[in-house]
Amino acid sequence: MHQKPDADAMGSSLGLYHFLTQLGHNVTVISPTNWASFLNWMPDCKKVLDYEAVEPKANAAIDAADWIFCLDFNVLSRTKRMEEKLAQAKGVRILIDHHREPQVEVFAYGNSDTGKSSTAEMVYDFIKATGFDDMINEAVAECLYAGAMTDTGSFRFPSTTASVHKMIADLKERGLQHSRVHEELFDNFLENRFRFIGHVLLNRMEVFYEYNTALIAIPQADLIKFNVRTGDTEGLVNYPLSIQGIKLAAIIIDRGEERKSSFRSKGGFDVNTFARKYFNGGGHFNAAGGFSKEPLDEVIVKFKAAMKENADQLSSYKF
Repeated sequence: MHQKPDADAMGSSLGLYHFLTQLGHNVTVISPTNWASFLNWMPDCKKVLDYEAVEPKANAAIDAADWIFCLDFNVLSRTKRMEEKLAQAKGVRILIDHHREPQVEVFAYGNSDTGKSSTAEMVYDFIKATGFDDMINEAVAECLYAGAMTDTGSFRFPSTTASVHKMIADLKERGLQHSRVHEELFDNFLENRFRFIGHVLLNRMEVFYEYNTALIAIPQADLIKFNVRTGDTEGLVNYPLSIQGIKLAAIIIDRGEERKSSFRSKGGFDVNTFARKYFNGGGHFNAAGGFSKEPLDEVIVKFKAAMKENADQLSSYKF
């Protein structure tokens, strides 16, 4: 899965894990980095290897692998320090992903289907296609539901197609208890996260009504002050989209070694192209990310300039 995995990356990986182990395969799940604690409830999450924490053990698993399923990332660089090891691996690399412009030359099989809501949905389709869908047990269903539900914004994003609802209906008929998954993902935070969010919305958010854009810029000092952990900023970029008229929402976080950016949009503004052009990133049409090595102040200036360059798409105001 990709670095700093979200519920779709972890859910699709563990969903596939629980399916393949029922077929008698020896399966190891590897994350390039640590992950948010609100994912720890997923069945057998404790067995996932954190590459940065146990690199020799993870490398041994990669060396021994006949098949390497690459889930929820389309270029090897999204696996951070694992990139070189994956590139040199002798195992057959199989892509299951839904992002644009995959690094096709490094994968022997699979595809990146941008028409799919999530990698979890694609794993579900894969399992159904094998004819062994009777092996979609409680563990598989919970993992895949978590991935599809979160990547569709609780089924409100445009990526929520009829096939998504059919998948969820099938999982429900197999016994899925969806309320428990929601509680584990959304009702499992510490108090400091809410105080951090309040501080950010009050003091770090700028709204540019003339460009229908909102920006949240978070200095590293805020992360330290509020003891922000992996996953605590998850979903924060979506808050400004609730403001009437906002078409583009962005968050830039100073992570110390680099500035991480996330972009969300409504309607016809393509943040995938925006992220690729200005912030070394990419993703989906309405959800993308990027990174910069420049100081936070310079990245903010760069974002504002990019926003103005795209005024013809963003603004409904006549200058």
